[in-house]
Amino acid sequence: MTHTTDIRREGHRPALLDLFCCSGGAAMGYHRAGFNVTGIDIARRPRYPFPFRQGDALTVLTDLITSGEISAYSAIHASPPCQDGCALTVGTNRAMGWGRTHVQLIPELRVLLDVSGLPYVIEQPTGKAPVRCDVTLCGEQFGLGVLRHRNFELGGWTTGQPQHPRHRGYVRGWRHGVYRDGPYVAAYGSGGGKGTISEMQAAMGIDWTDVREELTEAIPPAYTEWIGRAFLARTPAGAVAL
Repeated sequence: MTHTTDIRREGHRPALLDLFCCSGGAAMGYHRAGFNVTGIDIARRPRYPFPFRQGDALTVLTDLITSGEISAYSAIHASPPCQDGCALTVGTNRAMGWGRTHVQLIPELRVLLDVSGLPYVIEQPTGKAPVRCDVTLCGEQFGLGVLRHRNFELGGWTTGQPQHPRHRGYVRGWRHGVYRDGPYVAAYGSGGGKGTISEMQAAMGIDWTDVREELTEAIPPAYTEWIGRAFLARTPAGAVAL
């Protein structure tokens, strides 16, 4: 489903703007939590399961703020490109080309989010990205077949950190020349024992895209369903003044 217009509040469901939306892993979680979601991405995303607008996320956000249309939304989620701070780009995979220079958009993004006046969430992998870590989520917290640790910076609202249970074993695959079996799928790259497309879909709870690049960049919807429910439960403006 592809749209070129902005979504407005429908019924009593708050509207959420999903910046750098990719295939919609975050969006599906917010939808399940009770939001109407609109995605913005610079690339065409025909498998995105909700209303979608193609464009540069920072430009679209600037235009919405300038026009005042941002008031149609109750919250913003942003998953900016993470390669600049991701461990895969600065660690052992540097020799394979992942270690090249990448754009860091978070400082500029944060300024715009603050100017918007809306509560927001910025999501990034654990690592060196300049995100304040207010909440860290892991697949084991939700009984998933991936670990996929992610940090979330919360702007304009707060919630508590859920308990992080001990991992049940290894991520399956080769690492440093050693193959280990384990209960978790490596949902990135290909080869070397990493997950197949169907394994990644099952492990993360994503069934609307079978594009490997989209799956490797997605976060499990369970993460943002938890965050969305926490937001609606703890923020009166999100729960009633819509």
